[in-house]
Amino acid sequence: MTDDIQDRATLDHVLVLAPYRRDADYLRQLLTEHDLDVRICSTGSSVTPFLEASPGVLVATHEALNPEVVSAVGAWLATQPGWSEMPIVVLLDRSSQQARVKAALVEAWPRARQIFYQRPVTPVELVSGIQAAFLARLRQRDVRDHIDREIELRRELNHRVKNILASVTSIFEMTRRGADTLEGFSGDFRGRLRALSDVHSAVFQADGEAVSIQEIVDLTFEPYRLPGHDRFATGGPPIMLNREAGTTLALCLHELATNAIKYGGLSAPSGQVSFTWGVSGDDVWSRWEEAGGPPVVEPSRQGYGTRYLRSALTSLFGQAPVITFDRHGLICEVRGLQSRVSRNS
Repeated sequence: MTDDIQDRATLDHVLVLAPYRRDADYLRQLLTEHDLDVRICSTGSSVTPFLEASPGVLVATHEALNPEVVSAVGAWLATQPGWSEMPIVVLLDRSSQQARVKAALVEAWPRARQIFYQRPVTPVELVSGIQAAFLARLRQRDVRDHIDREIELRRELNHRVKNILASVTSIFEMTRRGADTLEGFSGDFRGRLRALSDVHSAVFQADGEAVSIQEIVDLTFEPYRLPGHDRFATGGPPIMLNREAGTTLALCLHELATNAIKYGGLSAPSGQVSFTWGVSGDDVWSRWEEAGGPPVVEPSRQGYGTRYLRSALTSLFGQAPVITFDRHGLICEVRGLQSRVSRNS
């Protein structure tokens, strides 16, 4: 089950384990009256398919706690991710050996948040308990989402730092090859690092409401340009982008440039990159093409950079980019409605 499907299934219903119809019907009616979706697993039904539907809360009557059900629930709980602590409400009989039952269930279901009620229990108390269990489940999922986002941010930060270091290394080598004196090298290198800083400032601290594609292109490619040996061929009509679109395009161009430095057209002294853009009807399009680098081989798996490009460009243009691993040089093309990216969108 994918994360999206789990999110739709989790927290949206109560699973009731009740072998007696009168108990099942009563719980269904009570909880339904309080806008809770209820699914019933009665005597003779296997509980496993009901558990695999990811209930938000499990409610079990005392009579439902036979060895088969206890074992099945325990096995399912053991498969849950680390953030999950399933809320289980148990309705115990007054005449039962409650301490023994509780101890046995705590041992059998260590991955559950167990709540015990002695019957008879008032409807208000039971409904309040189940609603509180739903809230606890929601908070668990919030914690999961926070952890997942933090992990993704760390991966992105690690990727960005590696790209910046690769860019600085490339700028150093290009400047060193073209320098005649240490003083000249120092000045040129400092200027290119400042230009690289300007790119990141434009991306992450953009204050204006609009920015031109040409400005983004100039800022992104400036650190890699050498006097008399411009390795970038760029061109296109004046197009103003809204701030979000400009930020995304700058990040994508920086990603493409860094990849070209590491593996593609800019990794060889004679390599070049072409970036062009234009308008066709209601659409705006762009094309990145590398040449003069080592022969291109399509990777066996997508790296973070490629995944980011596909996701970011698809979100920006509304259509997925076409990335071609031509042996002569990487090509990345994308197009979409201009209204999605213009300053008036």
